[in-house]
Amino acid sequence: MILDYFKLGFKNIKRRRMRSWLTMLGIFIGIAAVVALISIGQGLQVAVTQQFSQLGKDKIFIQPGAVAMGAPGTSSGTSKLTDHDIKIIQGVNGVKRVGGAIFKIDQVKNGDVLTYQYVTGFSFETQDLIDEAQNYKIAVGRNLKQGDKYKAVIGVGLANLKDFKRPLKVGDKIKIGKNQTEVIIVGILEKIGNPYDDGTVILPLETAQEILGINNQYDMLTIQIKEGEDVNKVAEEIKTRLRKDRGLKEGEEDFRVQTSEQLLQSFNSIFGIIQAVFIGIAAISLVVGGIGIMNTMYTAVLERTREIGIMKAVGARNANILTLFLIESGVLGLIGGVIGVVLGVLLGLGASFFAGQALGTNLLKAYFPWYLIVGALVFSFGVGCASGALPALQASKLKPVDALRYE
Repeated sequence: MILDYFKLGFKNIKRRRMRSWLTMLGIFIGIAAVVALISIGQGLQVAVTQQFSQLGKDKIFIQPGAVAMGAPGTSSGTSKLTDHDIKIIQGVNGVKRVGGAIFKIDQVKNGDVLTYQYVTGFSFETQDLIDEAQNYKIAVGRNLKQGDKYKAVIGVGLANLKDFKRPLKVGDKIKIGKNQTEVIIVGILEKIGNPYDDGTVILPLETAQEILGINNQYDMLTIQIKEGEDVNKVAEEIKTRLRKDRGLKEGEEDFRVQTSEQLLQSFNSIFGIIQAVFIGIAAISLVVGGIGIMNTMYTAVLERTREIGIMKAVGARNANILTLFLIESGVLGLIGGVIGVVLGVLLGLGASFFAGQALGTNLLKAYFPWYLIVGALVFSFGVGCASGALPALQASKLKPVDALRYE
């Protein structure tokens, strides 16, 4: 019986081809936008989650932050992380090692070509932790080592910058900072996939401090805890010690202490809000499509009034008429959903391809889980049925005699 309803629904849609295509337009545009946005979002989320899993759960990151507003005698400002803070953190039970990092956008010159890139300095003791966090891997040459001075590791994007007369290679010299300090390239990183890391210049901490004019000040502290320790408890103890040393009350911290898991949760929260906004915008097309289906089904009821009367005269019940029109409107939504899914997949793949080519990033890879495809199809069928509910109800309540008289 249900199969007959679907066959009849397809037959009626096929009979009104042009109107059906125009009706489905809003549905497949909306579904295509939703599938494309969610697939890219899912791909980005999977890529970031994988990077955090590689980072491990034994890392804590501290950055300077603004002083809390509203407390008596306090004001907004930027704090500093210093060697004194490192000594305090080293005294916390469970801490294995601590290292500082500085980073600043500054001049990088090769020959007559001047560009501005991120210049970063790491302490040698925790260089491997930073490499893990940033997914840095040496493609050519070597990494920085103890005792290096005026040596640099650069990103592949900087090495192959089009403005340069030729690609940079190991052994070449570049000049950094306003004083044009000359450093020798000892290594080139593998491609990371974002322009910031691929364009970076990494220096030994002491060299970076000298060139950038930064002394006893860090933009980030990276901490590794001892095996078996609870990372959250250690993070809280670090926060308590730093707060006490600075004479701050709880909630007035001028620094941020975050574990790798907390960073991932923050990313997921922010990304979830952004994705919801985009999906909400795309859903407007689905509302428009639903109104189109409702309008089409109202017209179909008027056109087929005599047909409804004949069906009722030969024994069709109200429930049969209601089901027929509901399924027909649902099929309109479903066909629009199928086309929308195909377009959404193509859009998602196209966006990830062009992002990779234009931005040099591998983070924007479209991901199509089965539940996304099935959910989009079920949702489009549901939108169709919901939009056709009122016209179907109207059709089911027609009296056979009045329907047969209708012209």
